[in-house]
Amino acid sequence: SQYSAVDTNPLSVYIMQPIWNKIIKIVPLWIAPNLLTFSGFLMILVNYFLISFYDWDYTASGTSPGLIPTWVWLFSAFTTFCAYALDSIDGKHARRTQSSTPLGELFDHGLDSWATSIFVLSFFSVCSRDNGKTGVSVYTMYIYLSIVLFNFMCSHWEKYNTGVLFLPWGYDISQVVLIAAYLLTGAVGVEVWQKPFLFGYYITDALVILLIGFSLFLSFPQTLYNIRRAHLKKTLKNDSLYEGLLPLVSPLLLFVLLTVWVVLSPGNILAKQPRVFLWMVGVAFSNVICKVIVCQMSSTRPELFHWFLFPLALVVYAAISGLLGWMEEAVLIGFTALVTATHVHYGVCVGRQLSKHFNIYIFSLKKRVQE
Repeated sequence: SQYSAVDTNPLSVYIMQPIWNKIIKIVPLWIAPNLLTFSGFLMILVNYFLISFYDWDYTASGTSPGLIPTWVWLFSAFTTFCAYALDSIDGKHARRTQSSTPLGELFDHGLDSWATSIFVLSFFSVCSRDNGKTGVSVYTMYIYLSIVLFNFMCSHWEKYNTGVLFLPWGYDISQVVLIAAYLLTGAVGVEVWQKPFLFGYYITDALVILLIGFSLFLSFPQTLYNIRRAHLKKTLKNDSLYEGLLPLVSPLLLFVLLTVWVVLSPGNILAKQPRVFLWMVGVAFSNVICKVIVCQMSSTRPELFHWFLFPLALVVYAAISGLLGWMEEAVLIGFTALVTATHVHYGVCVGRQLSKHFNIYIFSLKKRVQE
């Protein structure tokens, strides 16, 4: 199916696009667009692991503000900007080199579905974990992450139904806010997040209000409006309500299972291992959404229950019933490693299948020799 995306965000249209159009001119024509996409993703990963090294349990900014060196924040701003730029020019570069393929589209959106959670998890180190005075509780972190992923899911659910990806306004704004937040932290230190800046409110409060406001009052209504408009114009891909809602079943069940674990965990798993748990949430979500993206691109029906829900349900049941006992943390860590390995394996397999099918290389513009 032909890829179509609509971007109406003034920030994107009037400020960012002209910048990307200048940057794209420097990219050599022999570079494969997927290489740009992947480089951006790698930068986000490197940055995430760097921050994790200095701040494993999200307490560094709140306890001793100098724990994370200034250069780390500046590096975060740099990698976030590069990833944002690469993600914005990969499609332009594909059209420039006449190498646009469904593989590239899937590669781009698939990595985005994973990167979305990594951006959020890196940012949590800025505002730090609740220490009684400042910071955000781990439960709030879980809720933010869920809202951001919910937004991402909505835009792809909408594309599944309308065939058009309406780029959420929140995307460009969130990237610019992230870069600004890292630069601010690098310039004046994490203390800026720990002092009230207006009427006793903290900057983090303002960002939260922005995030929730954007999601619930801009992105989600826009999604429903676009689907309704397609329905009225009779351009919907799916006739029945059941078909249209099908892709939402697995992500929503995933969220329900994870929330049950968070709320009913006897060992308070989220407070004990916030980084591992939230990483697992992001990877699991990405895997579930990748299936939706594949179905949407190949015009096939997603299955009602994603396979991953079954092992997760077992683990959650074992944890909340007390069966795991003191082993809950160890099981979470093992399960997270397994989920991550499975997701990477899935990505590699789909990539190889598509590169064979379209007779192209993933990271090179050379044509494959037909066997």
